[in-house]
Amino acid sequence: MLHFERAEFARRKARTLSAMAEARLDALLLFKQESMYWLTGYDSFGFCFFQCLLLTGSGDFVLLTRAPDLRQAQLTSILEDIRIWEDREGADPVRDLRALLAEKGLAGARLGVEWDAPGLTAARGFRLRAELEGFAELADASLLVSRLRLVKSPAELACVRQAAALADAALRAATARARPGVDEGEILARMHDAIFEAGGDYPANPFIIGSGREALLCRYHSGRRRLDAEDQLTLELAGVWRQYHACLMRTLLIGRARPEQLRLFEICREALLACEDRLRPGSSLGEVFAAHAETFDRYGLRPHRLNACGYSLGAVYAPSWMDWPMIYADNPLVLEPGMVFFLHMILADSERGLAMSLGRTALVTEGAPEILSRLPLEVVVA
Repeated sequence: MLHFERAEFARRKARTLSAMAEARLDALLLFKQESMYWLTGYDSFGFCFFQCLLLTGSGDFVLLTRAPDLRQAQLTSILEDIRIWEDREGADPVRDLRALLAEKGLAGARLGVEWDAPGLTAARGFRLRAELEGFAELADASLLVSRLRLVKSPAELACVRQAAALADAALRAATARARPGVDEGEILARMHDAIFEAGGDYPANPFIIGSGREALLCRYHSGRRRLDAEDQLTLELAGVWRQYHACLMRTLLIGRARPEQLRLFEICREALLACEDRLRPGSSLGEVFAAHAETFDRYGLRPHRLNACGYSLGAVYAPSWMDWPMIYADNPLVLEPGMVFFLHMILADSERGLAMSLGRTALVTEGAPEILSRLPLEVVVA
């Protein structure tokens, strides 16, 4: 069930060991599921419980997890050393982890910890720090693997392109079904049908779907409504292939297009193209955001735009498909070929109840970015 060649995993581990050596780390305690997946192929949502992947400076992997994930790890990953902590009253997997570290001769070592991870809740993190106090030196390594994952290999980019094709298919399915009187649930179902029938995966967070005033929202919410004779429908979705995400965002106009909505679409389009023009090697993410802000602010839309206009995409897990880093003002991160970003231009005019969004995924290359969606940037009136 491995989605990549073992040589690919070997290259990833070698890069990680090099980064560990540069950071003077004797071992890594990994709690991000995407780090585990990237390094070993281990594919699970078992991180809702305590689990940790140990990588020693000598290159040994050990996974500490629960019994339900034993076969998950055996079947989806290159891992061979899998330790199980038992579910029972008084179970203490953190103490089990300390015993594992002692077994590996890591008492007194300098350990890098992925503190910023959904799988390492505050309670678990406090327990981990207390258990290892005096046993080892702990250093924050939350971004060590994330930085390595930022530039995608050719094998990863093949997954990203497949995800982008699935996103296109999902948006085409939504556009074909969106009509006055149609229930939002039908549109949502058609999008997921297009992805699952083509072999895609669940997204790391729910799709955004909202009409009427709810088209101004940037989050999924429960509850459905039928589209009015004249309406607006905001969709944000991701095609997902082998956990790699590629996103799209659109506000569809239902029934007719009002002049003010057409104007907002053209401004969003101008802003998106300006951002994509700066998505080149050597530019910073702050420069990309500046193109977003400059365009909207020039048209007097500062109160209606957001303070971020996108983020990196990759193989990620719940609770969000947003990968590190985000695109916001003055972000100094410098772009390199192989990075993948979702750029979204979002306007929400609460006073007039108008929404307009436009977004797509792009790959940084040696020159102009490769736009991964094949859909045209045109207003859709359904």
